[in-house]
Amino acid sequence: MAVKCAAAAAVTALAVLYSHDPQFLLLAGAAAIGLNALALRDLVAPVRLAADGDGLTVAAGYAGRRRARWDEVTAIRVDERRRLLLHTRLLEVETADDLHLLSAFDLGADVHDVADELYRLRARTGR
Repeated sequence: MAVKCAAAAAVTALAVLYSHDPQFLLLAGAAAIGLNALALRDLVAPVRLAADGDGLTVAAGYAGRRRARWDEVTAIRVDERRRLLLHTRLLEVETADDLHLLSAFDLGADVHDVADELYRLRARTGR
């Protein structure tokens, strides 16, 4: 989160310093808006997933929350892909009407560890 805030501040400062160059201002302005939006999202809704014995609470949209009981969760899985020297892992939490994708950055932990803990919590409820 600190890196996003620092990057947003740096790009915003560059946009202000080079405001006389319209092309640079357009690119730096677009980057500044995007980075500031991401940094603000992390400040407003830092917890993207929470789980307890009754179910899950997942961040929905910019700063909203969505609650799903364990019986509404249809699947929990880890999606791993390799493309062009990049290895991505996403935790997929599927409910009856939605699919939530969370990265290790969103979770603050390895997606496999989070998936294992969700399986344990779900098993304790008997579902």
